[in-house]
Amino acid sequence: MTVFILGAGVMQIPALSAARELGWKVAAADGNPAAPGAELCDKFFDVDLKDRPGLLAAAETARKTMGLDAVFTAGTDFSASAAWLADLLGLPGHSPEAALAASDKIIMRSLFEGASLPSPRFVECASAEEALASPKRRELDFPLVVKPADNMGARGCRLVRDEAELARAVAPALTLSRSGRAIVEEFVEGPEFSVDALVHDGKIEIRGFADRHIAFSPYFVELGHTMPSAAEGSVRERVLAVFEAGVRSLGLRHGAAKGDMKWSEVRGGPVIGEIAARLSGGYMSGWTYPYASGIDLTRDALVLAAGGEVEGPRIDRGWASAERAFISIPGRVASIDGLRAARCAPFVKDLFLRVSRGDEVVFPSNNVEKCGNAISQAPDRVTAALAAEEAARSVIVRLEAPGTATAAFLRGEGRERGFGGAEWPPSAFQVDAELEAAIEALPEGSLRPIGPSAPLFVEPLAAAEGCQSSDWSGRRLADSARRALEAGGGSFRSHGTDAPVPAVGRAFWKALVVGGVQGGLYVLDCVRKGAALP
Repeated sequence: MTVFILGAGVMQIPALSAARELGWKVAAADGNPAAPGAELCDKFFDVDLKDRPGLLAAAETARKTMGLDAVFTAGTDFSASAAWLADLLGLPGHSPEAALAASDKIIMRSLFEGASLPSPRFVECASAEEALASPKRRELDFPLVVKPADNMGARGCRLVRDEAELARAVAPALTLSRSGRAIVEEFVEGPEFSVDALVHDGKIEIRGFADRHIAFSPYFVELGHTMPSAAEGSVRERVLAVFEAGVRSLGLRHGAAKGDMKWSEVRGGPVIGEIAARLSGGYMSGWTYPYASGIDLTRDALVLAAGGEVEGPRIDRGWASAERAFISIPGRVASIDGLRAARCAPFVKDLFLRVSRGDEVVFPSNNVEKCGNAISQAPDRVTAALAAEEAARSVIVRLEAPGTATAAFLRGEGRERGFGGAEWPPSAFQVDAELEAAIEALPEGSLRPIGPSAPLFVEPLAAAEGCQSSDWSGRRLADSARRALEAGGGSFRSHGTDAPVPAVGRAFWKALVVGGVQGGLYVLDCVRKGAALP
């Protein structure tokens, strides 16, 4: 058997590995010649996945030289291209029409609407002016969501609460659409779920159901997922029934299917977010589901793609797995600290880095701008979630100091004022007026350079211990201060210290409130160098 896999990145490594374990020959295409999965291939093609003629030429070359029995992808935007290739080459798979419907949100929403399935009402547009003037759009009540018609990973997706925000959001969404179209749809509030399934012989076999954890409105950034879901059995059953109806309405009949589903109390139950003609990305199908269930979903999906028989329902071992992301404020990466502690923590299985030293990082507005992910495996859901969260908290992306982007972020520059006065990006901590006043009352201290190894003192803030706010990874303010001091080689000034004036006071705490451990550590690094503070 030989499989041609679209993509050789991290998300495709489970497929590349599973194919080799099956004893198959493996060919893959990726636009990155240094793709991490390239070394797992018998034949690697340096072809951009957007280049359909190039993909066809690569697949035909693979067939001539290796034979070819299956075309496959997982965790990419290119399931429609995989179905197109399989159809041209006479190989098993979803029909090109069904795979396109599962890739194009406008076609998808139209089919759901035609099948009377619960899904957001929508309108398509090719410009902000068209979105604002559309009579159909005027029938939709704010808040609304703007998305590219054909992209994934929450790129270009944004919540809008009035016409001014709508006008600003359309252009970025159009830029990220390969077809130059955007979709404006109703916002559905409620918990979200990810679903993986295999479709064959008229049957839909569910192979994963997880809770999604979304943050950073007005954007939709998935900070992780957990399985098994905490949803009640009746909720799960109803969500899956609607998901299966959605799969059938798209015409998906042979291959994988992945759903983003919501539960809306206002709408009385399940609502379809999106359904794709592939296995999920985001570490679910290739990592957390196998860790929790003991079932190799990717292997089964490959066998199905080659026209083989997939065994019936497997016995799920009933464990749990969680994935949590760690993120960064803007700047350039100086180092990534805490990796050993994160990897060695109990129940932690994997730690993935998406950035390295010298990379520019931003506060995430989509799922591809995160810095890394921690994945756990444990006998129960609570233990798995805590393990992944603690591993993510252990990692600190230390930023170069001084740095223009980091200093601007810590000063509050470039923030968007959203509906109701909310800001994006948000500060790490929400503090009350009393604590804010206590920080402002602190002395600033000496800002002379003190060198990399000299004692560095910070003015303590007693009120910090009472702050119950948590940052993006679940750290409290006082704990974050201690972590920043530990990483920066500093300590709190005490009455018995020989240093009559602390090296830094107000600036440290203000940066900590805005930027978390990274912000506090940035100030300490600036102080050591005698650089200007934000």
